[in-house]
Amino acid sequence: MPKKDKNDQEGPDIRSSLIKVNIDGDTVFVDSNQYKPQVDHAKKLLKQKAMPKNPKPQEWKTEDYSLHKIADYKPFNFVDGEGVRCSLYVSGCLFDCPGCYNLVAQNFNYGRPYTQELEDRIIEDMSQSYVQGLTLLGGEPFLNTWVCLKLINRVRKEFGHSKDIWSWSGYTWDELQKETPDKKEMLSKIDILVDGRFLEAEKDLTLQFRGSSNQRIIDVPKSLKANKVVIWDKLER
Repeated sequence: MPKKDKNDQEGPDIRSSLIKVNIDGDTVFVDSNQYKPQVDHAKKLLKQKAMPKNPKPQEWKTEDYSLHKIADYKPFNFVDGEGVRCSLYVSGCLFDCPGCYNLVAQNFNYGRPYTQELEDRIIEDMSQSYVQGLTLLGGEPFLNTWVCLKLINRVRKEFGHSKDIWSWSGYTWDELQKETPDKKEMLSKIDILVDGRFLEAEKDLTLQFRGSSNQRIIDVPKSLKANKVVIWDKLER
């Protein structure tokens, strides 16, 4: 710890090799070269603290958290996956990723209840010939499996596989393999998974359909068949 400054000189301070810092309310002068490692260490610790939460396998169960609410529904958009899509944003997420673009949707009580009326509207919107598919976002879709599976099953009943289903998740592919049966069921019924927490340190706005470079766009049917991650074959960046 640097010693507290005891300089009593009058006039300008001429100690050009030193820098003035505040430590616990005290002003001290330290050698800039010696102090730099401490600054770097503090930055490293701060970076380590500002990370998403990492659950143990099956630690977070849908029935313990989900209130069956949705944060938003956006029909006919072009940003949540390939082609024209109908996007459902579910409410509630526990990953708490620093820099999350949809912070309000982390609250499981945010928004409004998922209703049959809303489901019917989504199906009607998806029946338009120019709509390619459904996208599930949040919040965390895999912590809202009651809502998501209900809609997924309806989409498959009405359209078969003529409409594709995309989902984002803070869970990685490997984590989902160790998760609860409802999460595994949901994974088995979608076409594309964009997996992994958003990491601010790896943020890249030039990437396709994802915010940080650790995230992947995964072809789910091909991955399940190969028993390993198979990346979407239309990935450009």
